[in-house]
Amino acid sequence: MKFIVDQLTKIRPQFESGGKFEKWHFLFNMIDTILVVPNHTTAVKGVQVRDAVDLKRYMITVVFSMLPVLLFGVWNTGHQHFLAVGEMGGFADKFLLGLKLVLPLILVTYSVGAAVEVTFALIRKHSVNEGFLVTGMLIPLILPVTIPLWQVGLASAFALILGKEVFGGTGMNILNVAMTARSFLYFSYPSQMSGEIWTYVPDASQVVDGYSGATALAIAQESVTDNSGVSVLESLSEAGLWSGQELFSFWNMFLGLIPGSVAETSTLACLIGAAILIFTRVGSYKIMVSVFSGALFMGYVFNLFGFLGVSSGFVQLPAHYHLVMGGLAFAAVYMATDPVTAAQTEKGKWIYGFLIGALTILIRVFNPAYPEGVMLAVMLMNVFAPLIDHYIVRQNKRRRLERVSMN
Repeated sequence: MKFIVDQLTKIRPQFESGGKFEKWHFLFNMIDTILVVPNHTTAVKGVQVRDAVDLKRYMITVVFSMLPVLLFGVWNTGHQHFLAVGEMGGFADKFLLGLKLVLPLILVTYSVGAAVEVTFALIRKHSVNEGFLVTGMLIPLILPVTIPLWQVGLASAFALILGKEVFGGTGMNILNVAMTARSFLYFSYPSQMSGEIWTYVPDASQVVDGYSGATALAIAQESVTDNSGVSVLESLSEAGLWSGQELFSFWNMFLGLIPGSVAETSTLACLIGAAILIFTRVGSYKIMVSVFSGALFMGYVFNLFGFLGVSSGFVQLPAHYHLVMGGLAFAAVYMATDPVTAAQTEKGKWIYGFLIGALTILIRVFNPAYPEGVMLAVMLMNVFAPLIDHYIVRQNKRRRLERVSMN
């Protein structure tokens, strides 16, 4: 570490005012602040609250919390491949194969993200923010491993430029950047983002009989739209690798041993990440709990219609199944809690999260063409989050004025 500090100190004058590489000062500053702790504090005078949690540490904490879902997703990618070809691979074989497939996705998003951030920093002459450290990890984790790398790069550039930079950069975006990237791909290249394309198999002829590679939501969607009379739960129970082996059981989906995007399949891994965010006070437990509560509540509401004799696909699906299907858990932990696009008031966080969960189930039930309703729900509530905060603040002001007038 001392060697790194000495080298940075040695070349720093070249990047300062009057130096040979003065125009690259912002790029050097980014590298400097990422590698070492800056030896300066804010120059603003007055009373302030100071601690060691700057933007860099905040972002690194979020990245660290994603390690459980990332590591599991890497292993599960290899695991699904070996299941598809009917082979019994070892832990190392599955992990190394998954790493071979997932790592390029991460490298592409970080490369594109760094290029966009540096370009806009040079144009606007401001420091490079560390926001892309989280975005660069989130984007590949919510994509299928089979997606072409050029589409990953295109979506990353689209989301960073049109979803963040046009609004002023880090901290100014209206929509969650990672969700913007996924939405762009979902509506621009649907054949690569949905259907039976989730499992890596180099030769389709190697797939064992009965293995489809479809996700739980894709199977549920098919059972709803084909009007076969088979319930969603029955379709999930019958879907398997081969006769007699149930793939989409509740506990399999909770653990994440199913096809899906790289790191969104395991609810258990997401909950471990949630514990890290809550313990470090980086993520809001209010938003996480309210998202799950909203989804569970709406699921029970539709179950009530099912008890009354309404037969319509997702309506009769047990409410708790919704919590482990698709990307609901991942979105509740990592997307809905985005401090930039989420509600800021304490009461507003409960309302914001509850509506995300409820809207997710509403979209799944009434629009099975888009079964991954959490993507649309999060982005819709991103737009309404400021409005929620506005009315919460106005209500608080009115209550305080009433107390003053009474005294």
